[in-house]
Amino acid sequence: MQLVVVLAQRAEAVKRYVEDSGVPFDILIDASRQVSKAYGVWHRVGLDAWNIARPAVFLIDPAGSIRYSFVARAQHEFPSHDDILAAIG
Repeated sequence: MQLVVVLAQRAEAVKRYVEDSGVPFDILIDASRQVSKAYGVWHRVGLDAWNIARPAVFLIDPAGSIRYSFVARAQHEFPSHDDILAAIG
């Protein structure tokens, strides 16, 4: 199993965050928003901000099929750890 985080942010901001926090997983930069748009999580205008990706979780199996997905309606929504672990299980 591999964990990859995709952030629709500028590389400079992400680099500072990774250096400061020392996260133990790969982070891919989606500055062009192509991945965010392909997965349907980017929106131009929201109540929270302009040009932002909604929090989302996708579990993708080795064959490339999405086995679990969660796409938030607002920036403060996230799936529970139990829901994610159940989907992995």
